[in-house]
Amino acid sequence: MFRNIPIITRNLLIINVLAFLASFVIDFGGKDLNDWGALHFFMASDFHLYQFVTYQFLHGSFTHLFFNMFALWMFGCVIENVWGPKRFIFYYIFCGIGAGICQELVQYVSYLTDPQLSALELTTAIPVHTGHGIETMMLSEYLNGWCTIGASGAVYAILLAFGMTFPNERIFIFPLPVPIKAKWFVMIYAAIELFSAAASSGDGVAHMAHIGGMLFGVMLILYWRRRPGDVFKMNSARQFFDRWGKKSSHSAGFNHTGNTSYTRNSGFSSQTYTRPEDDMEYNARKKARQEEIDRILDKIRKSGYDSLSKEEKLRLFEASKEK
Repeated sequence: MFRNIPIITRNLLIINVLAFLASFVIDFGGKDLNDWGALHFFMASDFHLYQFVTYQFLHGSFTHLFFNMFALWMFGCVIENVWGPKRFIFYYIFCGIGAGICQELVQYVSYLTDPQLSALELTTAIPVHTGHGIETMMLSEYLNGWCTIGASGAVYAILLAFGMTFPNERIFIFPLPVPIKAKWFVMIYAAIELFSAAASSGDGVAHMAHIGGMLFGVMLILYWRRRPGDVFKMNSARQFFDRWGKKSSHSAGFNHTGNTSYTRNSGFSSQTYTRPEDDMEYNARKKARQEEIDRILDKIRKSGYDSLSKEEKLRLFEASKEK
């Protein structure tokens, strides 16, 4: 079963699990892996730019890790099969970084709106309650406590991508007794996070990082969608394969330009003429292509990618590589 998981999703699962296990044994000069790789507040003394990437692979508990990886496996497998590995990993890392940027902005607003902190210099010594009583530390060191870990921002972006790719696909979510369309599923999750961000404080959950991942996800998807000549159309997964039909049009009796071809023999030679494809022919070709892609995508969802024939895999491969 594990071999059926696409390569990028599989490797992301492995890296996250290994990083979680390593956090119990690796020590960097008195700091564990989470302290080193977590995304610290940019004004804190332990902040580094690489943390915008490393924080995405660290988790604070097994429950935190499990639910993120479960969602990555459930939705990431489908999205990677549709997009291809290069586009998928770029989207994942890009949205994870975007989620971190949004979280940094929220923390900066918190810093500015706290008069006791914003009025001080970063080198100012402040009293801090610790387990050993009251100690003093510089403000920049105190701000090291404002840090973020977890793949949630990137995972929420994957949920968004699934909802935009398969907007009318029905899925079950607990505790609802009936399936709902993926687009409503994504909207519900986004609404919950917005409400939680507004109503919750100090709950230890980076709600705005979740929203940030989805925000950067929709921006990237719309950018891809609006790029002239880009194959990636986000109205549905079927539109992603529209241009593939131009390559396989020989089987439907059309040439690559969407024109109907016919040949006239004149004794010693033959001439090929083309005429513009009319609306009826275009709609028939598009319907046939959509039905074929529907069948392949349904087969992936039901039986996995390895259940496809060589011809079906080739069609998906050609579509994902088309420029």
